[in-house]
Amino acid sequence: MSQGLPATAAMLAIGDELLSGRTKDRNIGHLAEVLTMAGIDLKEVRIVGDEPHIIADTLNTLRRQYDYVFTSGGIGPTHDDITADAVAAAFALPIDEHPEAVALLSDHYARREMPFTEARRRMTRTPKGAALIDNPVSVAPGFRIENVFVMAGVPDVFKAMLGKVVEGLPQGRAVQSVAIPCPYGEGDIGDPLRELAKRHEGVVIGSYPKFDGKHYSTEIVLRARDDAALGEAAKDVRRMLAEMDDTKRV
Repeated sequence: MSQGLPATAAMLAIGDELLSGRTKDRNIGHLAEVLTMAGIDLKEVRIVGDEPHIIADTLNTLRRQYDYVFTSGGIGPTHDDITADAVAAAFALPIDEHPEAVALLSDHYARREMPFTEARRRMTRTPKGAALIDNPVSVAPGFRIENVFVMAGVPDVFKAMLGKVVEGLPQGRAVQSVAIPCPYGEGDIGDPLRELAKRHEGVVIGSYPKFDGKHYSTEIVLRARDDAALGEAAKDVRRMLAEMDDTKRV
Protein backbone atom coordinates (compact mmCIF):
# COMPACT_ATOMS: atom_id res chain seq x y z
CA MET A 1 0.00 0.00 0.00
CA SER A 2 1.47 3.32 -1.03
CA GLN A 3 1.65 5.85 1.79
CA GLY A 4 -1.21 8.35 1.61
CA LEU A 5 -3.08 6.44 -1.09
CA PRO A 6 -6.16 4.27 -0.49
CA ALA A 7 -5.66 0.52 -0.40
CA THR A 8 -6.54 -1.34 -3.59
CA ALA A 9 -8.35 -4.63 -4.02
CA ALA A 10 -9.43 -7.18 -6.59
CA MET A 11 -12.01 -9.95 -6.54
CA LEU A 12 -11.73 -13.43 -8.00
CA ALA A 13 -15.13 -15.12 -8.34
CA ILE A 14 -14.75 -18.86 -8.92
CA GLY A 15 -17.17 -21.37 -10.37
CA ASP A 16 -18.30 -22.97 -13.63
CA GLU A 17 -21.87 -22.15 -12.60
CA LEU A 18 -21.11 -18.42 -12.85
CA LEU A 19 -19.76 -18.72 -16.38
CA SER A 20 -22.64 -20.93 -17.55
CA GLY A 21 -25.22 -18.48 -16.24
CA ARG A 22 -26.84 -21.08 -13.98
CA THR A 23 -25.88 -19.02 -10.94
CA LYS A 24 -26.24 -15.23 -10.95
CA ASP A 25 -23.45 -13.66 -8.89
CA ARG A 26 -24.58 -11.53 -5.94
CA ASN A 27 -21.21 -11.19 -4.21
CA ILE A 28 -19.48 -8.73 -6.53
CA GLY A 29 -21.91 -5.91 -5.86
CA HIS A 30 -21.88 -6.53 -2.13
CA LEU A 31 -18.08 -6.52 -2.00
CA ALA A 32 -17.98 -3.27 -3.97
CA GLU A 33 -20.38 -1.58 -1.57
CA VAL A 34 -18.55 -2.78 1.54
CA LEU A 35 -15.11 -1.78 0.26
CA THR A 36 -16.38 1.63 -0.82
CA MET A 37 -17.62 2.27 2.72
CA ALA A 38 -14.29 1.01 4.10
CA GLY A 39 -12.31 3.38 1.87
CA ILE A 40 -10.71 0.57 -0.14
CA ASP A 41 -10.70 0.86 -3.93
CA LEU A 42 -11.98 -2.21 -5.77
CA LYS A 43 -10.01 -2.05 -9.01
CA GLU A 44 -10.73 -5.31 -10.79
CA VAL A 45 -13.04 -8.32 -10.80
CA ARG A 46 -12.35 -11.57 -12.62
CA ILE A 47 -14.57 -14.64 -12.99
CA VAL A 48 -12.95 -18.01 -13.67
CA GLY A 49 -14.16 -21.59 -13.86
CA ASP A 50 -13.22 -24.61 -11.80
CA GLU A 51 -9.80 -25.11 -13.38
CA PRO A 52 -6.97 -25.21 -10.81
CA HIS A 53 -4.18 -23.80 -13.01
CA ILE A 54 -6.34 -20.88 -14.16
CA ILE A 55 -7.38 -20.09 -10.59
CA ALA A 56 -3.75 -20.21 -9.42
CA ASP A 57 -2.38 -18.15 -12.32
CA THR A 58 -5.09 -15.51 -12.00
CA LEU A 59 -4.66 -15.30 -8.24
CA ASN A 60 -0.90 -14.81 -8.60
CA THR A 61 -1.47 -11.96 -11.06
CA LEU A 62 -3.99 -10.22 -8.81
CA ARG A 63 -2.21 -10.65 -5.48
CA ARG A 64 0.98 -9.10 -6.85
CA GLN A 65 -0.87 -6.12 -8.30
CA TYR A 66 -3.26 -5.17 -5.48
CA ASP A 67 -3.14 -4.79 -1.71
CA TYR A 68 -5.93 -7.29 -1.13
CA VAL A 69 -7.59 -10.08 -3.10
CA PHE A 70 -10.99 -11.50 -2.14
CA THR A 71 -12.12 -14.81 -3.61
CA SER A 72 -15.56 -16.39 -3.56
CA GLY A 73 -16.60 -19.96 -4.26
CA GLY A 74 -15.13 -23.43 -4.35
CA ILE A 75 -14.45 -24.20 -0.68
CA GLY A 76 -17.33 -26.62 -0.05
CA PRO A 77 -17.32 -30.41 0.50
CA THR A 78 -17.71 -31.72 -3.06
CA HIS A 79 -15.15 -32.93 -5.59
CA ASP A 80 -15.37 -29.73 -7.67
CA ASP A 81 -14.56 -27.49 -4.68
CA ILE A 82 -10.92 -27.00 -5.60
CA THR A 83 -10.19 -23.43 -4.54
CA ALA A 84 -8.13 -24.34 -1.47
CA ASP A 85 -5.88 -26.60 -3.58
CA ALA A 86 -5.49 -23.92 -6.25
CA VAL A 87 -4.60 -21.26 -3.66
CA ALA A 88 -2.00 -23.60 -2.13
CA ALA A 89 -0.53 -24.15 -5.60
CA ALA A 90 -0.41 -20.40 -6.23
CA PHE A 91 1.66 -19.91 -3.08
CA ALA A 92 3.66 -23.13 -3.61
CA LEU A 93 2.55 -24.35 -0.18
CA PRO A 94 1.47 -27.79 1.05
CA ILE A 95 -2.20 -28.21 2.00
CA ASP A 96 -3.61 -30.14 4.93
CA GLU A 97 -6.43 -30.15 7.46
CA HIS A 98 -6.31 -27.09 9.71
CA PRO A 99 -6.50 -28.29 13.36
CA GLU A 100 -8.79 -25.41 14.43
CA ALA A 101 -11.12 -26.05 11.50
CA VAL A 102 -11.23 -29.76 12.31
CA ALA A 103 -12.17 -28.97 15.92
CA LEU A 104 -14.86 -26.49 14.87
CA LEU A 105 -16.53 -28.78 12.37
CA SER A 106 -16.15 -31.92 14.47
CA ASP A 107 -17.96 -30.23 17.33
CA HIS A 108 -20.55 -28.72 14.97
CA TYR A 109 -21.56 -32.06 13.44
CA ALA A 110 -21.41 -33.86 16.78
CA ARG A 111 -23.91 -31.39 18.25
CA ARG A 112 -26.17 -31.96 15.25
CA GLU A 113 -25.72 -35.73 15.57
CA MET A 114 -24.43 -35.93 12.02
CA PRO A 115 -21.37 -37.88 10.81
CA PHE A 116 -18.18 -35.94 10.18
CA THR A 117 -17.63 -37.51 6.76
CA GLU A 118 -14.57 -37.32 4.53
CA ALA A 119 -16.48 -34.90 2.29
CA ARG A 120 -17.15 -32.59 5.23
CA ARG A 121 -13.52 -32.87 6.36
CA ARG A 122 -12.53 -31.38 2.97
CA MET A 123 -13.78 -28.04 4.30
CA THR A 124 -11.00 -28.05 6.91
CA ARG A 125 -8.16 -28.07 4.37
CA THR A 126 -6.04 -24.92 4.03
CA PRO A 127 -2.56 -24.05 2.77
CA LYS A 128 0.12 -24.32 5.46
CA GLY A 129 0.25 -21.17 7.59
CA ALA A 130 -3.24 -19.93 6.70
CA ALA A 131 -5.37 -18.15 9.29
CA LEU A 132 -9.07 -18.99 9.50
CA ILE A 133 -11.91 -16.61 8.62
CA ASP A 134 -14.88 -17.02 10.95
CA ASN A 135 -18.16 -18.24 9.45
CA PRO A 136 -21.03 -17.30 11.81
CA VAL A 137 -23.64 -18.72 9.41
CA SER A 138 -22.64 -22.33 8.70
CA VAL A 139 -19.41 -22.77 10.74
CA ALA A 140 -17.12 -24.04 7.93
CA PRO A 141 -14.42 -21.34 7.83
CA GLY A 142 -12.72 -19.47 5.05
CA PHE A 143 -9.05 -18.63 5.32
CA ARG A 144 -6.46 -15.94 4.76
CA ILE A 145 -2.97 -16.43 3.37
CA GLU A 146 -0.90 -13.23 3.11
CA ASN A 147 -3.08 -10.67 1.27
CA VAL A 148 -5.59 -13.19 -0.07
CA PHE A 149 -8.95 -13.83 1.63
CA VAL A 150 -10.66 -17.04 0.54
CA MET A 151 -14.40 -17.14 1.21
CA ALA A 152 -17.51 -19.12 0.37
CA GLY A 153 -19.62 -18.43 -2.70
CA VAL A 154 -23.01 -18.75 -0.97
CA PRO A 155 -24.09 -15.09 -0.69
CA ASP A 156 -25.22 -15.13 2.96
CA VAL A 157 -22.02 -16.88 4.02
CA PHE A 158 -19.82 -14.64 1.85
CA LYS A 159 -21.48 -11.57 3.36
CA ALA A 160 -20.93 -12.80 6.91
CA MET A 161 -17.30 -13.76 6.28
CA LEU A 162 -16.59 -10.45 4.56
CA GLY A 163 -17.97 -8.55 7.53
CA LYS A 164 -15.49 -10.33 9.79
CA VAL A 165 -12.61 -9.66 7.37
CA VAL A 166 -13.25 -5.96 6.83
CA GLU A 167 -13.48 -5.35 10.57
CA GLY A 168 -9.78 -6.22 10.79
CA LEU A 169 -8.54 -4.16 7.85
CA PRO A 170 -7.23 -0.58 8.07
CA GLN A 171 -10.09 1.72 7.13
CA GLY A 172 -9.56 4.48 4.60
CA ARG A 173 -11.72 7.47 3.85
CA ALA A 174 -14.99 6.38 2.29
CA VAL A 175 -15.89 7.55 -1.20
CA GLN A 176 -18.92 9.85 -1.22
CA SER A 177 -21.21 10.22 -4.22
CA VAL A 178 -23.79 12.60 -5.62
CA ALA A 179 -26.29 11.62 -8.34
CA ILE A 180 -27.72 14.41 -10.50
CA PRO A 181 -30.58 13.74 -12.93
CA CYS A 182 -30.05 15.23 -16.38
CA PRO A 183 -32.83 15.57 -19.00
CA TYR A 184 -30.35 15.49 -21.90
CA GLY A 185 -28.71 12.58 -23.68
CA GLU A 186 -24.99 11.87 -23.47
CA GLY A 187 -24.45 13.30 -26.95
CA ASP A 188 -25.70 16.69 -25.72
CA ILE A 189 -23.67 16.81 -22.51
CA GLY A 190 -20.50 15.02 -23.65
CA ASP A 191 -18.43 18.09 -24.59
CA PRO A 192 -19.32 20.40 -21.68
CA LEU A 193 -19.06 17.54 -19.20
CA ARG A 194 -15.58 16.66 -20.50
CA GLU A 195 -14.41 20.24 -19.94
CA LEU A 196 -15.95 20.28 -16.49
CA ALA A 197 -14.18 17.04 -15.56
CA LYS A 198 -10.83 18.60 -16.49
CA ARG A 199 -11.44 21.34 -13.89
CA HIS A 200 -12.21 18.81 -11.15
CA GLU A 201 -9.46 16.21 -11.41
CA GLY A 202 -10.02 14.98 -7.86
CA VAL A 203 -13.61 14.01 -8.63
CA VAL A 204 -14.65 11.02 -10.74
CA ILE A 205 -17.56 12.01 -12.96
CA GLY A 206 -19.59 9.34 -14.73
CA SER A 207 -22.59 9.57 -17.01
CA TYR A 208 -25.16 6.78 -17.29
CA PRO A 209 -27.68 6.90 -20.17
CA LYS A 210 -31.36 6.14 -19.70
CA PHE A 211 -34.20 5.59 -22.18
CA ASP A 212 -37.87 5.54 -21.17
CA GLY A 213 -39.11 4.35 -24.55
CA LYS A 214 -39.50 7.86 -25.92
CA HIS A 215 -36.71 10.08 -24.65
CA TYR A 216 -33.04 9.74 -23.76
CA SER A 217 -31.77 11.18 -20.51
CA THR A 218 -28.70 10.75 -18.32
CA GLU A 219 -27.82 10.32 -14.69
CA ILE A 220 -24.59 12.12 -13.81
CA VAL A 221 -22.80 10.57 -10.83
CA LEU A 222 -19.89 12.28 -9.07
CA ARG A 223 -17.58 10.45 -6.64
CA ALA A 224 -14.81 11.77 -4.39
CA ARG A 225 -13.28 11.38 -0.94
CA ASP A 226 -13.04 15.15 -0.48
CA ASP A 227 -16.46 16.54 0.49
CA ALA A 228 -15.57 20.10 -0.49
CA ALA A 229 -14.28 19.06 -3.92
CA LEU A 230 -17.38 16.93 -4.46
CA GLY A 231 -19.63 19.83 -3.55
CA GLU A 232 -17.87 22.23 -5.93
CA ALA A 233 -18.04 19.77 -8.81
CA ALA A 234 -21.73 19.10 -8.18
CA LYS A 235 -22.39 22.83 -8.15
CA ASP A 236 -20.65 23.20 -11.52
CA VAL A 237 -22.65 20.32 -13.02
CA ARG A 238 -25.92 21.89 -11.91
CA ARG A 239 -24.75 25.23 -13.31
CA MET A 240 -23.90 23.55 -16.63
CA LEU A 241 -27.38 22.02 -16.82
CA ALA A 242 -29.02 25.33 -15.96
CA GLU A 243 -27.07 27.04 -18.75
CA MET A 244 -28.17 24.32 -21.18
CA ASP A 245 -31.77 24.83 -20.10
CA ASP A 246 -31.45 28.57 -20.80
CA THR A 247 -30.00 27.90 -24.23
CA LYS A 248 -32.84 25.49 -25.09
CA ARG A 249 -35.42 28.11 -24.13
CA VAL A 250 -33.89 30.79 -26.33
